[in-house]
Amino acid sequence: MMSPEGVGALLRGVREQAGRTREEQALLVEEAQGGRFFDPENLKRWETERRLPTPVFHEPIARAYGVTAAEVRRAIAASRQARRRRGTEEMSDVDRRRFIGAAAATVGVAGLPGIAQARDAIDSALVAESDGDLTYLGAAFERHSGGYGGRLPEVVLAEMRADLDLLRDVLARPHPAGARADLVRTAAGMAGLVAIIQHDRGDQPDAARWFATAERAARESGDRRVTGWVLARHAMVPLNYGAPRQAAALAARARRETGAAPSAAAALSAAVTARALAALGDRAGARRAVDDVRTLVERLDGAETADTWTGYPAQKHHVHLSQAYTLLGDSRAAYAAQDEALALTRSGSTMTRALLALDRAACLHADGDPAAAAEMAAETLERLPGAYRTGLVGARGRALHGRLPGRARDRLGQALERRT
Repeated sequence: MMSPEGVGALLRGVREQAGRTREEQALLVEEAQGGRFFDPENLKRWETERRLPTPVFHEPIARAYGVTAAEVRRAIAASRQARRRRGTEEMSDVDRRRFIGAAAATVGVAGLPGIAQARDAIDSALVAESDGDLTYLGAAFERHSGGYGGRLPEVVLAEMRADLDLLRDVLARPHPAGARADLVRTAAGMAGLVAIIQHDRGDQPDAARWFATAERAARESGDRRVTGWVLARHAMVPLNYGAPRQAAALAARARRETGAAPSAAAALSAAVTARALAALGDRAGARRAVDDVRTLVERLDGAETADTWTGYPAQKHHVHLSQAYTLLGDSRAAYAAQDEALALTRSGSTMTRALLALDRAACLHADGDPAAAAEMAAETLERLPGAYRTGLVGARGRALHGRLPGRARDRLGQALERRT
């Protein structure tokens, strides 16, 4: 029996609602994959769940059926779960042997009930166990690491859900050692991305849990650079939510993992160290960390400078410098870093622009103009959608609010209290 939430029900339901035959639907799939021939018999196998679509077909199916790729992957995950449940309900070995013996006596070996289905299940498992799912998950991590792209954090999490379900299923299978290392490296990355989003949303406990999972996966993979990236990213949780001492400790661990070679993870750990030490009042240590990150940035190239959550591009570098110099009270250097960061920031980067504006407001206060600081911060918060005024942006605004006097404090407090 197939799952009502499975891929068979999804594909058949959409096709029948549109009044299309399998042959007509197959032509749409063929068009969706660039004109390459597509056998209508595949649709029959998918609709009856004798086979499940492999990852290479997820996007073409989504286009041909007018659904999202995430919906396709969720449906496939439901079908897999239904298969596992059916497996637990199979008869015992003794009963199975008795049944096969009786059946063989009456219909012959070639006609044994269940044999064809068993082969299909084995074949389907072998197809899924090929490099298809592993390759797909690697590509999914690369896609999700591109950042928000103007989307709300909750939307990005929702889009990741089906891939996280698939990752859980694939991790539960046996793999050769090399494939397992690649898979857990991908798991470290995916868990780290969820942690980053939860950090930005202000869910510190869940961010910490996801970072702990990411670190375990990274250590299992044996990739110290990935471990360093996870630790550096983890350090940003206490850094941005009022625990700079813990942040400095995590960042120091990250810097040891990354070693002397230039990498995005090394640069990030140095940048977080600079910010944490500046927040602790260790000006000399913060300046040394700034020099460290500047030296590393000069030696980065290629994928290490990609504008992603795993890279360390020039824009991200200047965003970190803006905060470090703001905390150091060096407004002139902070203003310069903010201008550089804004010039490199994409138009859809709502959160980054808000954080830079709040840094500038903090500099205005440090320069002796609390009224201008409050007005800039309040206007920044009031322009944001409600979902952005909590979490990281809200924490940065509340930190400034705690330092402002009198009317300036009241003005920013009113903006912080707004929720819509």
